[in-house]
Amino acid sequence: MFGYRVPNPNEAMLISGGRGKSDAPFRVVTGHGAFVVPVFRKVRFLTLAMSEAEISDKCVTQQGLTLNVRAVVAFKVGNDDASIVNAAQRFLDEQDQMGVLTGRIFAGHLRSIIGSMTVEQIIKDRQKLAMEVLESSKAEMAKIGLTVDAFQIQSIDDGALGYIQAMAAPHNAAIQREAQIAQARAAQAAAEAEQESLRRQAEYARDTAIVQAQYKAETDAEQAKAAQAGPLAQALAEREVLEMKTELAQRAAALRQEQLVAEVVKPAEAEAERIRILAQADSERVKTQADAFSSHNRVALDQALVSQLPAIAEQVAKGLAGANLTVLNGSDGLNELASGLVSQGLAIYEAVRENFAQPPGAAPQQHPRAELERPAPREDA
Repeated sequence: MFGYRVPNPNEAMLISGGRGKSDAPFRVVTGHGAFVVPVFRKVRFLTLAMSEAEISDKCVTQQGLTLNVRAVVAFKVGNDDASIVNAAQRFLDEQDQMGVLTGRIFAGHLRSIIGSMTVEQIIKDRQKLAMEVLESSKAEMAKIGLTVDAFQIQSIDDGALGYIQAMAAPHNAAIQREAQIAQARAAQAAAEAEQESLRRQAEYARDTAIVQAQYKAETDAEQAKAAQAGPLAQALAEREVLEMKTELAQRAAALRQEQLVAEVVKPAEAEAERIRILAQADSERVKTQADAFSSHNRVALDQALVSQLPAIAEQVAKGLAGANLTVLNGSDGLNELASGLVSQGLAIYEAVRENFAQPPGAAPQQHPRAELERPAPREDA
């Protein structure tokens, strides 16, 4: 449409020629279009894109040493209307001068801050240096409508002085020493690894030789067993046959012994037992007969002796009739003589009866009363 203008996304459209709604000398339009009355209004555009400024300057430290410092600044025009107005009033006709001015501002603050620090502080804490330069430059950058996105120190060197190199020498030496130590350790580890590998190879070779020797020994043993299998099997078979023959002989001997016991020993024992029983029965019979005979003869003997007592007394009296006896005590003497004769007769009777009472074949016993006591003749008083 005629008179309607639209700025780019990274641009701010500045419309001048009319009274604005604020105290700004011109109207600022960003992100949308606006109707511009021809002839009565004038339109200009200000870039809002990011720009950069490089810094390369010599800075003197607190120690009086000159350092070559290189840095870069990333900046742009602020997004608010005030920053756009301030930047447009300063750089609208020469927008490329924004980088030049920015570089000068940062270089001045960089020289000022480095002058208050030593080389050691600058080298050891470069980030602190950058932050201090950035913070000190923000106020001035805001006055001209610019904002800083980043500030980075690229390099710091002392030229041909060699101070930084000398300062880094101990660290370099330590680094070199640690590197040598690490290299020595790595070499030692490699040597140990190689020795371990050689040891394992030797162990493997030794184990392999042992296994091969065992395998060979087992193979030889199996071959020897196989070679001896025939004779050994034959010997074992012969031994088994011999053992079976021995067992059969033992069984035959045991059977023969049982047969002898059944045919000879048992009949002999039975015959001996029969003879013993017959002998015992005969002995019992003889004893019974002897007892019966002894008992019968005793009764008969007693009767015979009793019947012969008068005859014995008569014979004794006849014997005394021819004897020259002197009886001193009269009738008492005769009574004693008669009593003596009767006693002699009883003694004879007892002796005979005891002899008959003994079993057949036994020696006759001498009875103490078997001898006749003859009355001793008494001398005359």
